[in-house]
Amino acid sequence: MIPFRSQLAIASGNAGKIREFAEYLAEFNLVLLPKPPAVDVEETGTTFLENAQLKATAVAQAMGEWALADDSGLEVAALGGAPGVYSSRYGVTDADRIAKLLAALGDATDRRGRFVCALALADPSGRVVLAAEGHCDGEILLTPRGTNGFGYDPVFWVPDLGLTFAEMTSAQKAVIGHRGRALAIFLPQLRSLSGMLRDCT
Repeated sequence: MIPFRSQLAIASGNAGKIREFAEYLAEFNLVLLPKPPAVDVEETGTTFLENAQLKATAVAQAMGEWALADDSGLEVAALGGAPGVYSSRYGVTDADRIAKLLAALGDATDRRGRFVCALALADPSGRVVLAAEGHCDGEILLTPRGTNGFGYDPVFWVPDLGLTFAEMTSAQKAVIGHRGRALAIFLPQLRSLSGMLRDCT
């Protein structure tokens, strides 16, 4: 097995996601490498986990590095689970996506939604060695609130905190957010894996 190195490719060009991963993975002292624009991964999976695995495999093989991918998005009950795996393709910009979502919901009284995050780690050969999934339940507001975060964060309200994702601190999102919850499952696996790989070298 190839030793775990100091570099980790992140299968995303989204600067917001890479910043979050830098915080979550700080203990590993890794240099995070963004996905090169030339590496275009077709997200043909029907679930978030399938897409995360596709992205991790493709980026690992293209870059010859360990690669971490996430696929995340918003599922809204009144919209039959939409936008779902198409969350990032629901519009051209974050503002477009939010506007389309709010227009689709209209004045619906059922505004339940949940954020989902799936994580997958592939070795340089493209073999997926770790995977995890996390969820966060909430509601879709009528208008955006807050300036932090990205994507649908300004309209995703978590009743337990009385805040949208865009009003939360990074520390709050790390505990309650879908990515934070997925990482709570994923990080112990990563610690174990990195320890085993060190022992093999």
